[in-house]
Amino acid sequence: MLRYTLSRLLSLSISLAVASLVIFLVIEILPGDPAVLMLGVNAQEDTLAALRDQLGLNGSMLTRYVDWVGGMLVGDFGTSYTYRTPVADMVGDRLWVSLPLAIYALTLSTVIAFPAGIWAASRRGSAADVGVMGITQLGVAIPNFWFAMLMVVVFAVNLRWFSAGGFPGWDEGFWVSIKALTLPAVALALPQASILARVMRSALVDTLSEDFVRTARAKGLTRSQALWRHALRNALIPVLTIIGMQFAFLLAGGIIIENVFFLPGLGRLIFQAISARDLIVVESVVMLLVFAVVMVNFMVEIAYALVDPRLRRR
Repeated sequence: MLRYTLSRLLSLSISLAVASLVIFLVIEILPGDPAVLMLGVNAQEDTLAALRDQLGLNGSMLTRYVDWVGGMLVGDFGTSYTYRTPVADMVGDRLWVSLPLAIYALTLSTVIAFPAGIWAASRRGSAADVGVMGITQLGVAIPNFWFAMLMVVVFAVNLRWFSAGGFPGWDEGFWVSIKALTLPAVALALPQASILARVMRSALVDTLSEDFVRTARAKGLTRSQALWRHALRNALIPVLTIIGMQFAFLLAGGIIIENVFFLPGLGRLIFQAISARDLIVVESVVMLLVFAVVMVNFMVEIAYALVDPRLRRR
């Protein structure tokens, strides 16, 4: 297990190094002067020179890359030109919205998808199976932003059970904050739950047809016992992959939902930074999101080894 973990850590480190280089080069090869992009073509030359000096654009490309990576390693992500605030502080504030939202949505997705997928697989070919697959197909087809706006109309405008948007802050109380995140979490969770349920059902159906399951049935186990004791654990590998991908998507890809509900999260921060051409914020936040995605994939691979001991010997 130690050798497997170390190999995965090495792969993680290489992925982060390559990602940082790609992100830096993409920003560097943007046509035109970054200072002109941020301030506009009508900016005065002395203002442009001051911004170039502030961003360290006067040094060589290698020096700027080393300074940027070295700063991130010690928690210094630079200062936003638009907000005049350290990027680390901005990310920290917004992470307390995006991270709970992603965890909340993923929890809802898993709680919905696992029973639905297992139930459909255990009744393969029945009306229940067809019904679950039909509902999940509808969930995949409906855009989450349209579903979010529909929920705002129903639950916020008409029924007044939830607020239409905004986030009160965790200082206002845990349940008040969770209530504010409920509609966005449901809007994010339902399409992901539909995908996860279909993967869970497909993996279980394939596993239930394996020889070891038939052997277990021949030894006297019922279909339900064989499913829960043997098939389910062996079907978790593709399911864990999807869960890892979903968490990365929910953390980094909630920009539309965060804008629909006016949530001050990372997705909205990136949107605002791109609109304001605040390149240092875009560069740093994208790198942080890449780090989150790589870390989630690392944890999923460790979970693989825990679920399937055969992987530890590779």
